[in-house]
Amino acid sequence: MKKRKNLLYIFADQWRYHAVGAVCQDAVLTPNIDAFARESMRCDQAISTYPLCSPHRAALLTGKYPLSCGMWTNCKPGLYDKLMLRDQETLISDVMHGEGYATAYIGKWHLDASELNFHRNPASGAVNWDAYTPPGDRRHHFDFWYSYGAMDNHLDPHYWMDTDKRLKPGKWSVENETDVTLDYLERLKAASAGQEDAKPFCLFLSWNPPHPPYDQVPEKYLRLYPEGGESFRENVPRAMRDDSAYRKAWREYYAAVSGVDEQFGRILSYLKENGLENDTIVALSADHGDCMGSHGVYGKNVWWEESVRIPLYVRGPQVVSGVTDTLLVSCDHMPTLLELLGAPIPDSVEGLSHAKVFRGERPGRPVREHAFLCMVPGMPSMVAEYTKRGLDNRCFGWRGIRTLRYTYVVDNGTVPGTAQRRFLYDNLEDPYQLAGAELPADNPVCKDWDEILRGYLVQQQDGFLLENRL
Repeated sequence: MKKRKNLLYIFADQWRYHAVGAVCQDAVLTPNIDAFARESMRCDQAISTYPLCSPHRAALLTGKYPLSCGMWTNCKPGLYDKLMLRDQETLISDVMHGEGYATAYIGKWHLDASELNFHRNPASGAVNWDAYTPPGDRRHHFDFWYSYGAMDNHLDPHYWMDTDKRLKPGKWSVENETDVTLDYLERLKAASAGQEDAKPFCLFLSWNPPHPPYDQVPEKYLRLYPEGGESFRENVPRAMRDDSAYRKAWREYYAAVSGVDEQFGRILSYLKENGLENDTIVALSADHGDCMGSHGVYGKNVWWEESVRIPLYVRGPQVVSGVTDTLLVSCDHMPTLLELLGAPIPDSVEGLSHAKVFRGERPGRPVREHAFLCMVPGMPSMVAEYTKRGLDNRCFGWRGIRTLRYTYVVDNGTVPGTAQRRFLYDNLEDPYQLAGAELPADNPVCKDWDEILRGYLVQQQDGFLLENRL
């Protein structure tokens, strides 16, 4: 009997494409990831369709565009529809459970509604955006569960398993979640001892750092980035060197990435030492990026490369090593992984499989010629203002198209009455997107781009207006 492949999918939150040593962009120390990159298929054009936690996660796990599965912003309290991933969606975990896999989810989930939407004082102790997801349909056949909804106390995290009793390990979240992952794999190994056909696993591990707050990082990683050292000179622009807040943020951000690298190295060592390396597809990626001061902003949820471009490295059986510039968006991960695993792809999937690219085969034409980008205003106060005026907040925000060369954006703003604007960037000639041109709506160039964009809007039943009629 042919041995079935395991899947280990690891993703960090707010980790930008540029912050990997192997990419030679940011001066960051990631020796384990760099070595892994040399053995993997490195996707240089992996794009977060909606550069925000919940929307990307929904697309990643369902293979659908975020708006198609109702995830138009982050899960949080105070929204009119108590936003959460619907029970009826089919996730990769549902498919792999049906294929006889042991399934596990460890770390940040952020796909369940805040418990404050339902209870003033939840028994679980969840506050703000956080939520305990109880066993049942909302876990989508992730059989082992060690998770939380959304919290950012990285140095003193908490988790829930199968009861509403909150667990507090007292350890940096990335290290603790790695401990739990290795313990889970050990228990799987013990359970399958002596069996010829061991049960394969499908494990998703979601690390929150380098997501803010940046200062929630162990001191030993901060020592890797002394002020005035080589990484300081390479990462900090001269114009920003007198900005103490910026200097502090860059040290902490890259320190967290180096901490992620060390914990990733522990997992790779375990796989090698336990004979799992050749039977396991390992994917390493992120939710979205972080501008980290580029364009004068921190964070994500904008269309610039630092926000939408993410690392994606895949290694495993039948996956060749190399670098690909195939455009791969959030909803493409699921069908690609399912095909590599030899599992069925549900009819509900809207993404495209890039399995041929990972296997080193040459598709007759690009798998994807353009990527859809989007953002919907989601702050509760803002949404309440739209509702008061009889407006749909999903008409606002911005939508865009990203090709290998260009980024085109239609921006309706986040405030009712804002004039619509269009932008076009040539990412080949202007990789830092500093000279993007604003175009009038009647420019002939816009007509072609708008037609492509309109196709995505219709597909997702998106209420965004290409014509400024508000």
